[in-house]
Parts: sequence; structure tokens; C-alpha cells
Amino acid sequence: MTPSLMYANKSVIGNCTVYHNKPLVKEFKVELDQAVMFLKKSEIYDPNYKIDICLNDGSCYPTFIQLFQEQAFGIGFYNKVIIMGKINIENNYTEINGYNYNLIKLLTHESIHCFQFNKLGLWKSNPIAKYPNWKWEGYNEYVARKDQANLRENITNLNKSIEKDKDEWGISFADSTFVGKDYYSWWILMQYCKDYKKLSYQEILNDTTSESKLRAELMEWYKGQKRN
Repeated sequence: MTPSLMYANKSVIGNCTVYHNKPLVKEFKVELDQAVMFLKKSEIYDPNYKIDICLNDGSCYPTFIQLFQEQAFGIGFYNKVIIMGKINIENNYTEINGYNYNLIKLLTHESIHCFQFNKLGLWKSNPIAKYPNWKWEGYNEYVARKDQANLRENITNLNKSIEKDKDEWGISFADSTFVGKDYYSWWILMQYCKDYKKLSYQEILNDTTSESKLRAELMEWYKGQKRN
């Protein structure tokens, strides 16, 4: 599990150690700085927690980790963020099967998994704790997409995407990157709980309201917004 054995280079940027084979282009520091700006808005952010970021730029480390995981753009666990997709730092995305995921958002999302582990500990973190995906993954998307804060607009975009092509797995953004519809739906449910119900993340984790009941409540809120 030691990435230093499988990379030619490492660079320290703030509290992050970036492992890379190729020379690190200047755009990556800018993208990482922007991800940290999003992370600082999270209530579970710890400025003293150090994270390793492992790039998919020729090392066998991401391929090795992939043996134990489902296919994904990236993975975050313990203090490791591993970019699994084909990385394009200059254009701020990572790619799998022709789909692009915004690299800044991915760095933020996967880093939140590290902060979840740091805050909650092994036994109260997924997969052991078995929190619903909307609570575990939805919070990561919520933090990563704090710049997309119009909940009514977000719900409208999801509805339009489903009506247009219910079989398409993802929703595209203006920068031609995608996110899965499931992740998108978990994100807006978390956004509703955080921004409108004013719940802390710990309160959301502890709450026993069913996901279906909460979604019904969200849609009632949305219908009221449309009438207004």
C-alpha cells in the first residue's frame, strides 16, 4: 500500500504528497488549490490531516489498486486519493470509456472520503458502517459542487435529463464532464438537508428518516418553489 515504491517522483503541495511518474505540470497545483478551497468549506475538514494523491500517469499503482475495486474515476480511502481514469491535467478532467469527470471535483470528492475516515474512524465509516449512498457519496458531491448551489435548478436539470434519455447513466455539465445520475440525485438530496433543513453532517448520518420519505419531502419543496 506504499505508493512511493511504484512512482518515480513525489511532490509536496501543502498537506498533500502527490505521487507521479511524469513531471508535474503547473496546472495541477492550481487545480489542487481549488479543490482545497472546496474542502475547507466542509465541516469535517481537518487542516492538519495529510493526504497522499496518486496520479494515473504511468505508474502501476492505480492498476494494482483497481484489482480490489470496481471501475471508477477515482478512489479515496484512509489517507489515499488515487486517480484511476486516464488523466488530462491541462484540461482538468480524467476519462473512462469516453466519459470525462472534472478533476477538481474528483480530487475534492475523493479527499472527503479521507476526511470521513479521519473524522468517524474505521468502524463508523463505509463500508463497515453501511450508511446509505446518499449520505456517504452525496455529501462528497455536495462539497465538491458548492459552486452549483441553486437547488431548484439542480432538480430541474435532473428531471430534464431523465425525460430526455432515461437510459443514459450520466448528466453532462457545461465543461463537457459527467456525473452519474445516481450521484447527482444523492447530491441534491444532501443539498436539501444541508441548505434548507440546516442539518449538520453528523445529524444527517444519525437521522432515521427513510430516503423515500425524504425524497417525497424534497419534491414537495420543489413543487412549492415552482409555484412561487
